[in-house]
This record gives sequence, structure tokens and C-alpha cells, in this order.
Amino acid sequence: MPATEPPPTEPTPTLARTALAETAAPRLPIAVGPARLVAAPGWPRRLWGAKWRVLALLLLLAAAGYGASRQLLGPVVAVEAVRRGNLVQSVVASGRVETPHRVNIGAQVTGTVAAIPVRQGQQVEAGALLVVLEDSETRAGVEQAQGSLEQAEARLRQMTELTLPVAQENLRQAEANLLNAQQQFRRAESLRGGGFETQVQVDAVRKTLDVAEAQLRSARLQVASSSPGGTDFVVAETAQRQARAALQSARSRSDYTRIRAPVAGTLIGRDVEPGWVVQPNQVLMVLAPRGETQVIVQIDERNLGLVTVGQQAMASADAYPTERFVAELTYLNPGVDAQRASVEAKLRVPAPPAYLREDMTVSVDIAVAERAATLVLPVSAVHGAATAEPWVLRVEEGHARRRPIRIGLRGAQQVEVLEGLAEGDRVLPAAATVGDGGRLRVPRE
Repeated sequence: MPATEPPPTEPTPTLARTALAETAAPRLPIAVGPARLVAAPGWPRRLWGAKWRVLALLLLLAAAGYGASRQLLGPVVAVEAVRRGNLVQSVVASGRVETPHRVNIGAQVTGTVAAIPVRQGQQVEAGALLVVLEDSETRAGVEQAQGSLEQAEARLRQMTELTLPVAQENLRQAEANLLNAQQQFRRAESLRGGGFETQVQVDAVRKTLDVAEAQLRSARLQVASSSPGGTDFVVAETAQRQARAALQSARSRSDYTRIRAPVAGTLIGRDVEPGWVVQPNQVLMVLAPRGETQVIVQIDERNLGLVTVGQQAMASADAYPTERFVAELTYLNPGVDAQRASVEAKLRVPAPPAYLREDMTVSVDIAVAERAATLVLPVSAVHGAATAEPWVLRVEEGHARRRPIRIGLRGAQQVEVLEGLAEGDRVLPAAATVGDGGRLRVPRE
């Protein structure tokens, strides 16, 4: 039989694609030699993508390792060490600067303000002119009173210089007339006995004698009245005193139009302007007398048992927080303010700084107790520091362990540790996220 040829077979798809690829893009030959290597096109892009994949893999491995170590060893937490040091417990309060008293300046008469020669905040001396009122009426009153006094004084001088000497002269003349009348009466009586005088003549002489005696009595009364202590003299003296008092009153009313500083100090308030009509007892200015400066603060009643008169304090004005000055507690109000649950206290400032001003806000730290070389710990590391059962988290072999402690003095930043910790113990801050029993790592110093 004749040999039959096998039926033709179709090329496989793989071979077809390969042949097609070779036809579309003929492969470049790679020549290997001692000098160079020729690679197929596109290899740099594939190498760069592989590099980023490796880098991402390394970062992933690093993150996984960090998380595993944090899970196994715990987070790194900054700790506080218990150490020995000096501790001062203080009571902190705030208040204002005030003088022991203030003087309200007002008018004593009704008037119109003519001038104000001072300004608010100015320091003035005692007697300095503060406010001037219109004074035309009071000046007229002074002139009228002055005229009345001069008239009364002239009347008194007239009594001593004219009336009394005339009265004394009249007295001497009356005495002489009486003596003459007495002699004539005795002679008339003698002549009548001898028959030389008639009764009518004797009666006429007798009448002359009576008139002389009456004139003498009148002259004596006039002298007595015009002499010091006499009626007319006393009346003249009284009129003089009344005129002098009226003049003083008029001058006082005139002085009321010149309002002056009663003491030296600083004008801290002013409520008057030129042209205003002011009334008596109306407060026009407020004067802070010069002298002792004090700070008035409100102390929480819970600290009342810690403070006593005589304790020293350090104070600072809010406007100058870096500047501090010394103050001394001098007064504690015996009553408690129920609304604010506080007690008013006064502190004397023996050497007030120049920048300290009236009503300035001041903070004070009153030192109430002190310990030397005692165990101290920052307040920020104590849980429940204000309660009866404070505690801390102490570092023990890489773990945080809760330990109760007993607190003594409490300062602004530190507390005294009486029991529960020893010097050198390390504790976690109260804000740490590690709980009781949690693992942690302490940063290397």
C-alpha cells in the first residue's frame, strides 16, 4: 500500500504567539565579551520597581518589630525620682493693694466749680489746692464782716480812749461841786443860827447840795460803766467778739470755696469737672493717704488653720510677675464670708516697690511651714493628692506597681513623702498611660 502522509497539524497557540512575537519584535542578540554586556530593553524600569518593593517590605518589617518590642517590653516613660530636699508649704491667695484708709474729698458749700488745678493720679502734699469754687458772694460776706468788726473795735476804743476819760473828768468835777455845795450849806446853816440867813436862803443852798450829790452819783456810775468790767464796756467787748466771730465764719465760708488736701497722698479718683454745680457731702475726689501700704486678700476657709498673724509672705503684682516683694500677715478677719467661703486677711508691705499702685492685683504666697532635707516628690506624680488615700505608680523591675503613700507638707510643686517610698524610688507621672502592673521602659540617662 502506498504510504499515507499524516494529516497536517495546526501549530499550538504557544508556538504561534512565540513566532508572532519574534516576527513583531525580533530579539536582540546578547553578546558576552570581555568588554560589555548588552541587555534587553526595559530592564531599568523593572529594577527600579523592585527596589521600592524591597524598601516597603523593610519598613513593614521594622514596624512589626517595633510593635512587637513595645508589646513585649512596654513603652518608654519618663519617671520622677524620690529625692531629699527642702520644702516650704505655702498658702496662695490673691487680692489688691490698698491703703489703710481713704479720704473722700467733697464740698462743704454749694457752688460752681471754677478750676481744678490737679489731675487724677497726682501725688499731692497736705494743704494742696484741689478744687476752686466761684467765690464772689463769700468774698462780699467777708468784707461785710470785716467792716462790722472794725466798727465794734472802734466802739471799744472809744470807750477806753474817750468815754471813760470824760466820765472820770465829770466825776472829779462832780466831787468838787459837791464839796463846794457842802461848804455853802454849812455856812448857810451857821449864818441862819446867827440870824443872818433866812430859811429861804438855806433851802436854796440845800437844793444846790442835793444836785451836787446827784451829779456825783451819776458821774460815779458813768465811770463804773465805762471802766473794764462795766456794763457799757462789756457790751462793747461783746459786740467786738460777735463781729470777730462773724468775720471768722465769713472767712471759713470763703475758705470752703478752696477745697484742699487734708493729708499728703495720691489722688486715685476724680468725679468733678469745671462748671459743675456741687453740693455739700458730694464726693468729688478720692485721696489715698501717703504712708503704710497693705495688701488685702481672700484666703480659703479650708486654709484658716494654717495661717497666723505674723507669718511672712512673698507677693508679686500681676503686672510685674517676675518682681517679688516681702509682706507680713497682720490681720485675719474673725468672720467668714459665707458667699465666697473665704476669710479676709491683710498683709503689711514694709518696703513697697515703686511700681506698686493702688488697687493693683497682687498674688501672695504665705509660708506656713517648712521642712529641711525631707523626702519630696512632684505633685504631678501623685494620684489623689487632695484625698485621704494618695498613691503612686512605682517602677519595679520594668513594671508599674501601685503603692499607697502618706503625704506631709504640700508645696506648690512638690509634696513631702512620709511613708510608702524611699529615696531613689522612681514613680510614674500621674498622666502616664501605663496602669498598675503594666510593663514599661525607663529612658536611659
